[in-house]
Amino acid sequence: MSDPLDLTATQAANRIAAGELSADELWEAYHRRASADDLNAFTWLAAETTPPGDESASPLGGVPLAVKDLFCTEGVPSQAGSRILEDYRPPYTATVVEQLRDAGAPLLAKTNQDEFAMGSSNENSGFGPVRNPWDRSRVPGGSSGGSAAAVAAGLAPWAIGTDTGGSIRQPAALCGIVGLKPTYGTVSRYGMIAFASSLDQAGPLTRDVTDAALLYSHMVGHDPRDSTSLAHPETIERPQQLDLRGARLGVPEELSGNVEGIEPGVRDTFEATLDLARELGAEVQPCHLPHAPHALAAYYLIAPAEASSNLARFDGVRYGLRADGDSDLRGLYEHTRGQGFGPEVKRRIMLGTYALAAGYYDAYYGRAQRVRTRIAEDFRRAFADFDFVVTPTSPTVAFELGARTEDPLAMYLSDFCTVPMPLAGIPAISIPNGLSGGLPTGFQICGPAFSENRLLGAAHALEQAIGFDGSAARS
Repeated sequence: MSDPLDLTATQAANRIAAGELSADELWEAYHRRASADDLNAFTWLAAETTPPGDESASPLGGVPLAVKDLFCTEGVPSQAGSRILEDYRPPYTATVVEQLRDAGAPLLAKTNQDEFAMGSSNENSGFGPVRNPWDRSRVPGGSSGGSAAAVAAGLAPWAIGTDTGGSIRQPAALCGIVGLKPTYGTVSRYGMIAFASSLDQAGPLTRDVTDAALLYSHMVGHDPRDSTSLAHPETIERPQQLDLRGARLGVPEELSGNVEGIEPGVRDTFEATLDLARELGAEVQPCHLPHAPHALAAYYLIAPAEASSNLARFDGVRYGLRADGDSDLRGLYEHTRGQGFGPEVKRRIMLGTYALAAGYYDAYYGRAQRVRTRIAEDFRRAFADFDFVVTPTSPTVAFELGARTEDPLAMYLSDFCTVPMPLAGIPAISIPNGLSGGLPTGFQICGPAFSENRLLGAAHALEQAIGFDGSAARS
């Protein structure tokens, strides 16, 4: 029998169902591999060397799952990558983790991340940076960098992360795996430690598109505990599409043309993938998203504004870190938040608080919300003429650790191609589409709200034609 670590999650589940592989054997293989993690991908690893129960007859077959550190998991550290929540063990479990556990995916590990999901490199974690398995001197992307690195390196068969401005898709691109940001509301946010509530959405990070569809199919569903939760109008199906006949792909010049910052190698693999899409029968034409270049500025007002409100609860009074030595309440707040939050979180809290302040609200936050509306309208117009809009996922390949830590703007530009979609609430997927200088690049496909089945089908057709080999990262 082949090494179970060589199997995709779907293949492993199928073999377990057929009696050709035991769930115990798969768990033990991954637990051994994860125990040797040299990427700093995990913040917690299950102590059990055998799975907690027999899930072989369940839909996900007992295939182990890695979960981003900001999903609450009862009795297990849930720290959001922050020292202010170090070793916090919630009394409840996030809905999406419950759903996947009930479908038969036991919790293998919690994954490292940028603190409170604020970052594009996983260098903002309070528990140290994650390293990219393709080149350990480089970043894995962020904020779901631990999840992406773990899947790419074969430390976990699949994982879940969150995407606020690109935090699933960008690390998926930099690590050479698949990352899906679903339509906003289709996955419950209950039990996710919030960053920006109108943008945050959970999604899968997997080795291939089929795995993404399988995992996502057990994540969707209305949750009465989340007021923004929506029932998906379609059953999520396993993609089997092998061509793109009849598909209309729009290529926005504003996000994919001669845009400053898109590396030549990234542009080359993107153009090669467009040629491949044409060979598969797609019609590829330019389209326009005129307000997309303003998405980054709007995002970095809206998201910090929501973060400044959401993170006010971490004050040293109810849970988490409490700084010693102050009897004065204001001093307690200042010392606790000063010691517990990292520089990037402090930067965004201050930016968001400023944007919401009296006298500045209309000039900054209000204007950013109006830009958000225009971006959503741009996408609606584009989808009247095109089935999908496609762009590079990240303007660059994985950059070196420390290369952008002193330049926040350069770091923020890593999300240039990914922030418009969360602002519009629409789904988007990143698939690996080649290498530039030996490092992976990503191809992003986005569609209208609730178009996940069509999106997964198109991604599957391209994936099969591209034939990307990610085994180098698992060696």
